[in-house]
Amino acid sequence: MSIGVIGAGAAGYFAAIHAAQNGVLVTIVEKTSKSLSKVKISGGGRCNVTHAAHEISNLSKNYPRGEKFLKKVFRHFAVKDTISWFESRGVALKTEQDGRMFPVTDDSQTIVDALEYAAIKNGVNLIFNFSVDEIQKEEGRFKISSKDRQLYFDKLIICSGGSPKMDGFNFVKNLGHSIAPPIPSLFTFNTPNEPIKKLMGISVPDALVKLENTKLSYRGPVLITHWGISGPAVLKLSAFGASWLHEKNYTTNAHIRWIANLSENEILEHLSEFRNKHPKKKVVSNPLFSLPARLWEHLTEKSELEPDIVWQNLPKKHIHKLVQNLFCYIVRIEGKTTFKEEFVTAGGVDLGEVNPETMESKLIEGLFFAGEVLNIDGITGGFNFQAAWSTGYLAGMSANQHE
Repeated sequence: MSIGVIGAGAAGYFAAIHAAQNGVLVTIVEKTSKSLSKVKISGGGRCNVTHAAHEISNLSKNYPRGEKFLKKVFRHFAVKDTISWFESRGVALKTEQDGRMFPVTDDSQTIVDALEYAAIKNGVNLIFNFSVDEIQKEEGRFKISSKDRQLYFDKLIICSGGSPKMDGFNFVKNLGHSIAPPIPSLFTFNTPNEPIKKLMGISVPDALVKLENTKLSYRGPVLITHWGISGPAVLKLSAFGASWLHEKNYTTNAHIRWIANLSENEILEHLSEFRNKHPKKKVVSNPLFSLPARLWEHLTEKSELEPDIVWQNLPKKHIHKLVQNLFCYIVRIEGKTTFKEEFVTAGGVDLGEVNPETMESKLIEGLFFAGEVLNIDGITGGFNFQAAWSTGYLAGMSANQHE
């Protein structure tokens, strides 16, 4: 039996390694001249392999698209399995404070080497510069064609990754599969006309960002950049709000609560308490809530406070304005910026057409899918790689056992 794998990324390699057992001949075809290029550059060259979310219910919550589907997939292969797989091949992983997991070497090449070695050991063939134009099923076999070459396989696993354009899914669409249109996920919010941009470089460790008139919000670190607002809270919110933001053409308001764990009343109580204890202190030059001095100054300015005013002379209406800016600071979003190499596309093969217990197509026998070609995407923190390992493992094992 021969199995073809389209795509030499994380999912493609993992699928090929697990499909190549019991003498099965497995060939990966890759449209570029390199394999595992995303693995190599991810996490700033350190490779964020997975996330320490050991409970399947917690793990699956980190996927804006694919949560229910992945719950079933993760029963076959989840975080503990990823850790075991790499550690059994001499790659120790470590967990950082925020739950992200990296190789102890802090070098993505360690992960690349482990995958390449496992593929070689299992006899996986690699064909580079093979751009798939068409897939046909003829007499029970899959014929994949590029401009000047055809290859035939008994089974086929498509791991061609996400694509920012619908064209990237043409050969899957032509097989009869439905494609959820690709839209960007994981991006920062541009605020070109907001004065907050002047504070670029400032970060707040625990803020809450909410999209106006929605229930979409995310809590975590926020970073102010020269183009707008970024940081984990914004990126993760962009993933969960990807469809809604796309419909709004990336133009809406965001509300920022700079101290995520306090209610509006609690903020007012803190301010009143400080005012009673330190009536003669200047408001502007005494930042509260451990906020950066420049941000505090900006919030007082926005609340129309005089630069030299002391707490005891602060009118009530200005206190309420300051509370408002701390609790619900409104910024106008006008556009987005892709975040470094973490580019992820929402969209892909409709999950209703794939069996989550095997990764096999429900429409075409012997055809399997894994990775970002599916309408699955995770937030930052190692979740997209975990989905690649899990779906790749399941597709490879199922294709190998499939008669």
